[in-house]
Amino acid sequence: MVLEDPKKNHLIAALPESEWQRWKPQLEPVEMKLGQVLYESGDTMRYVYFPTTAIVSLLYVMADGASAEIAVVGNEGLVGVSLFMGGESTPGRAVVQSEGGGCRLPAATLKEEFKRAPVQHLLLRYTQAMISQMAQTAACNRHHSLDQQLCRWLLLSLDRLHGDKLVMTQELISNMLGVRREGVTDAALKLQRAGLIEYRRGRITVLNRVGLEERSCECYAVVKKEYDRLLPARGAT
Repeated sequence: MVLEDPKKNHLIAALPESEWQRWKPQLEPVEMKLGQVLYESGDTMRYVYFPTTAIVSLLYVMADGASAEIAVVGNEGLVGVSLFMGGESTPGRAVVQSEGGGCRLPAATLKEEFKRAPVQHLLLRYTQAMISQMAQTAACNRHHSLDQQLCRWLLLSLDRLHGDKLVMTQELISNMLGVRREGVTDAALKLQRAGLIEYRRGRITVLNRVGLEERSCECYAVVKKEYDRLLPARGAT
Protein backbone atom coordinates (compact mmCIF):
# COMPACT_ATOMS: atom_id res chain seq x y z
CA MET A 1 0.00 0.00 0.00
CA VAL A 2 1.27 3.48 -0.92
CA LEU A 3 1.19 5.76 2.13
CA GLU A 4 -0.68 9.00 1.46
CA ASP A 5 0.44 12.31 2.90
CA PRO A 6 -2.27 13.10 5.51
CA LYS A 7 -1.98 16.78 4.58
CA LYS A 8 -3.57 16.01 1.23
CA ASN A 9 -6.72 16.25 3.32
CA HIS A 10 -7.62 19.94 3.60
CA LEU A 11 -8.82 19.79 7.20
CA ILE A 12 -5.63 18.16 8.37
CA ALA A 13 -3.56 20.59 6.30
CA ALA A 14 -5.34 23.48 8.04
CA LEU A 15 -4.44 22.32 11.56
CA PRO A 16 -2.15 24.65 13.50
CA GLU A 17 1.33 23.20 13.98
CA SER A 18 0.78 22.25 17.64
CA GLU A 19 -2.39 20.31 16.78
CA TRP A 20 -0.71 18.65 13.81
CA GLN A 21 2.14 17.40 15.99
CA ARG A 22 -0.33 15.83 18.43
CA TRP A 23 -2.36 14.22 15.66
CA LYS A 24 0.54 12.98 13.55
CA PRO A 25 1.52 9.89 15.65
CA GLN A 26 -2.11 8.75 15.89
CA LEU A 27 -3.14 9.12 12.24
CA GLU A 28 -3.23 5.67 10.62
CA PRO A 29 -3.07 5.39 6.81
CA VAL A 30 -5.90 3.37 5.29
CA GLU A 31 -6.74 2.08 1.84
CA MET A 32 -10.36 2.57 0.83
CA LYS A 33 -11.70 0.08 -1.72
CA LEU A 34 -14.58 0.75 -4.11
CA GLY A 35 -17.83 -0.24 -2.41
CA GLN A 36 -16.24 -0.66 1.03
CA VAL A 37 -18.62 0.19 3.88
CA LEU A 38 -16.88 2.32 6.54
CA TYR A 39 -19.97 2.62 8.74
CA GLU A 40 -23.33 0.91 8.68
CA SER A 41 -26.44 2.56 10.09
CA GLY A 42 -26.41 2.26 13.88
CA ASP A 43 -22.74 1.29 14.12
CA THR A 44 -20.70 2.59 17.04
CA MET A 45 -17.92 4.67 15.53
CA ARG A 46 -14.41 3.63 16.51
CA TYR A 47 -12.64 5.92 14.03
CA VAL A 48 -13.17 9.04 11.98
CA TYR A 49 -11.83 8.97 8.42
CA PHE A 50 -10.04 11.69 6.48
CA PRO A 51 -9.98 10.85 2.76
CA THR A 52 -7.02 12.07 0.73
CA THR A 53 -7.61 10.52 -2.70
CA ALA A 54 -10.76 8.46 -1.97
CA ILE A 55 -14.36 9.73 -2.07
CA VAL A 56 -16.98 8.50 0.40
CA SER A 57 -20.74 8.68 -0.06
CA LEU A 58 -23.04 9.14 2.93
CA LEU A 59 -26.32 7.31 2.35
CA TYR A 60 -29.63 7.23 4.16
CA VAL A 61 -31.00 3.69 4.13
CA MET A 62 -34.74 3.00 4.29
CA ALA A 63 -36.36 0.07 6.08
CA ASP A 64 -36.89 -1.75 2.77
CA GLY A 65 -33.20 -1.47 1.87
CA ALA A 66 -33.57 1.41 -0.60
CA SER A 67 -30.99 4.15 -0.22
CA ALA A 68 -30.12 7.64 -1.44
CA GLU A 69 -27.06 9.80 -1.06
CA ILE A 70 -27.29 12.73 1.33
CA ALA A 71 -23.68 13.98 1.07
CA VAL A 72 -20.31 13.24 -0.47
CA VAL A 73 -16.96 13.54 1.32
CA GLY A 74 -13.51 13.74 -0.21
CA ASN A 75 -10.22 15.45 0.54
CA GLU A 76 -12.06 18.54 1.82
CA GLY A 77 -13.42 16.83 4.92
CA LEU A 78 -14.00 13.88 7.19
CA VAL A 79 -16.36 10.97 7.65
CA GLY A 80 -17.78 10.73 11.17
CA VAL A 81 -19.31 14.11 12.03
CA SER A 82 -21.88 12.44 14.33
CA LEU A 83 -19.10 11.55 16.75
CA PHE A 84 -18.21 15.08 17.82
CA MET A 85 -21.78 16.37 17.48
CA GLY A 86 -22.87 14.30 20.46
CA GLY A 87 -23.57 10.86 19.02
CA GLU A 88 -21.68 7.60 19.35
CA SER A 89 -23.25 6.09 16.25
CA THR A 90 -24.28 7.16 12.77
CA PRO A 91 -27.83 7.13 11.38
CA GLY A 92 -26.67 6.32 7.85
CA ARG A 93 -24.22 4.29 5.80
CA ALA A 94 -20.81 5.48 4.65
CA VAL A 95 -19.57 3.70 1.50
CA VAL A 96 -16.52 4.32 -0.67
CA GLN A 97 -17.72 5.59 -4.06
CA SER A 98 -14.24 6.17 -5.53
CA GLU A 99 -11.36 4.12 -4.20
CA GLY A 100 -8.16 5.67 -2.96
CA GLY A 101 -6.32 6.49 0.21
CA GLY A 102 -6.89 8.32 3.43
CA CYS A 103 -6.17 8.12 7.12
CA ARG A 104 -8.15 7.53 10.26
CA LEU A 105 -8.01 8.80 13.82
CA PRO A 106 -9.36 6.96 16.90
CA ALA A 107 -12.77 8.23 17.96
CA ALA A 108 -11.64 8.87 21.52
CA THR A 109 -8.78 11.04 20.27
CA LEU A 110 -11.02 13.22 18.12
CA LYS A 111 -13.52 13.70 20.95
CA GLU A 112 -10.71 14.99 23.16
CA GLU A 113 -9.31 17.19 20.40
CA PHE A 114 -12.74 18.69 19.77
CA LYS A 115 -12.50 20.32 23.23
CA ARG A 116 -9.68 22.51 21.89
CA ALA A 117 -10.82 25.77 20.29
CA PRO A 118 -8.80 25.60 17.02
CA VAL A 119 -10.02 22.07 16.23
CA GLN A 120 -13.58 22.80 17.32
CA HIS A 121 -13.86 25.91 15.13
CA LEU A 122 -12.45 24.10 12.10
CA LEU A 123 -14.74 21.08 12.48
CA LEU A 124 -17.86 23.16 13.15
CA ARG A 125 -17.27 25.16 9.96
CA TYR A 126 -16.94 21.89 8.08
CA THR A 127 -20.14 20.57 9.67
CA GLN A 128 -22.02 23.70 8.59
CA ALA A 129 -20.80 23.22 5.01
CA MET A 130 -21.90 19.58 5.08
CA ILE A 131 -25.36 20.49 6.43
CA SER A 132 -25.70 22.91 3.51
CA GLN A 133 -24.78 20.14 1.09
CA MET A 134 -27.35 17.79 2.65
CA ALA A 135 -30.11 20.40 2.47
CA GLN A 136 -29.31 21.26 -1.15
CA THR A 137 -29.19 17.57 -2.09
CA ALA A 138 -32.66 17.03 -0.60
CA ALA A 139 -34.04 19.97 -2.58
CA CYS A 140 -32.28 18.83 -5.77
CA ASN A 141 -33.62 15.29 -5.51
CA ARG A 142 -37.15 16.64 -5.11
CA HIS A 143 -37.21 19.36 -7.77
CA HIS A 144 -34.65 18.64 -10.48
CA SER A 145 -34.36 16.13 -13.30
CA LEU A 146 -32.22 13.02 -13.04
CA ASP A 147 -29.68 14.25 -15.60
CA GLN A 148 -29.34 17.52 -13.63
CA GLN A 149 -28.78 15.49 -10.46
CA LEU A 150 -26.18 13.38 -12.23
CA CYS A 151 -24.38 16.54 -13.41
CA ARG A 152 -24.33 17.86 -9.84
CA TRP A 153 -23.03 14.56 -8.51
CA LEU A 154 -20.31 14.33 -11.18
CA LEU A 155 -19.13 17.89 -10.50
CA LEU A 156 -19.00 17.37 -6.73
CA SER A 157 -17.00 14.19 -7.31
CA LEU A 158 -14.61 15.89 -9.73
CA ASP A 159 -13.87 18.57 -7.14
CA ARG A 160 -12.60 15.81 -4.85
CA LEU A 161 -10.54 13.91 -7.44
CA HIS A 162 -7.23 14.40 -9.19
CA GLY A 163 -8.20 13.90 -12.82
CA ASP A 164 -11.33 13.54 -14.92
CA LYS A 165 -12.13 9.82 -14.57
CA LEU A 166 -14.51 8.11 -12.15
CA VAL A 167 -14.69 4.36 -11.74
CA MET A 168 -18.16 3.46 -10.52
CA THR A 169 -20.53 0.53 -10.71
CA GLN A 170 -24.06 1.15 -11.96
CA GLU A 171 -25.35 -0.23 -8.68
CA LEU A 172 -23.41 2.31 -6.63
CA ILE A 173 -24.55 5.22 -8.80
CA SER A 174 -28.18 4.10 -8.64
CA ASN A 175 -27.98 3.66 -4.85
CA MET A 176 -26.51 7.14 -4.46
CA LEU A 177 -29.10 8.85 -6.61
CA GLY A 178 -31.93 6.68 -5.32
CA VAL A 179 -33.07 5.56 -8.77
CA ARG A 180 -33.18 2.36 -10.83
CA ARG A 181 -30.09 1.34 -12.80
CA GLU A 182 -31.96 1.92 -16.04
CA GLY A 183 -32.50 5.53 -15.02
CA VAL A 184 -28.77 6.01 -14.42
CA THR A 185 -27.98 4.50 -17.81
CA ASP A 186 -30.48 6.73 -19.61
CA ALA A 187 -29.23 9.89 -17.88
CA ALA A 188 -25.59 9.01 -18.53
CA LEU A 189 -26.28 8.28 -22.20
CA LYS A 190 -27.96 11.67 -22.56
CA LEU A 191 -24.82 13.35 -21.25
CA GLN A 192 -22.69 11.19 -23.53
CA ARG A 193 -24.73 12.11 -26.60
CA ALA A 194 -24.27 15.76 -25.66
CA GLY A 195 -20.49 15.23 -25.68
CA LEU A 196 -20.11 15.95 -21.97
CA ILE A 197 -18.94 12.54 -20.77
CA GLU A 198 -17.82 9.15 -22.01
CA TYR A 199 -19.73 6.39 -20.24
CA ARG A 200 -18.84 2.70 -20.29
CA ARG A 201 -20.39 0.40 -17.69
CA GLY A 202 -19.81 2.67 -14.71
CA ARG A 203 -16.54 4.11 -15.98
CA ILE A 204 -17.09 7.79 -16.55
CA THR A 205 -14.67 10.21 -18.18
CA VAL A 206 -15.65 13.87 -18.11
CA LEU A 207 -14.97 15.44 -21.52
CA ASN A 208 -16.51 18.88 -21.01
CA ARG A 209 -16.68 20.19 -17.44
CA VAL A 210 -17.96 23.61 -18.50
CA GLY A 211 -20.80 21.90 -20.34
CA LEU A 212 -21.65 19.89 -17.22
CA GLU A 213 -21.80 23.07 -15.16
CA GLU A 214 -24.09 24.70 -17.72
CA ARG A 215 -26.38 21.66 -17.79
CA SER A 216 -26.47 21.23 -14.02
CA CYS A 217 -29.06 22.92 -11.83
CA GLU A 218 -28.03 25.70 -9.44
CA CYS A 219 -27.45 23.19 -6.62
CA TYR A 220 -23.82 22.47 -7.48
CA ALA A 221 -22.86 26.17 -7.48
CA VAL A 222 -24.68 26.78 -4.18
CA VAL A 223 -22.85 23.91 -2.45
CA LYS A 224 -19.45 24.85 -3.88
CA LYS A 225 -19.83 28.48 -2.84
CA GLU A 226 -20.67 27.46 0.72
CA TYR A 227 -17.67 25.11 0.98
CA ASP A 228 -15.36 27.80 -0.44
CA ARG A 229 -16.76 30.33 2.06
CA LEU A 230 -16.51 28.16 5.16
CA LEU A 231 -13.46 26.00 4.63
CA PRO A 232 -9.77 26.91 4.42
CA ALA A 233 -7.98 26.84 1.11
CA ARG A 234 -5.54 23.96 0.48
CA GLY A 235 -2.58 24.24 2.84
CA ALA A 236 -3.99 27.21 4.79
CA THR A 237 -3.32 27.42 8.51
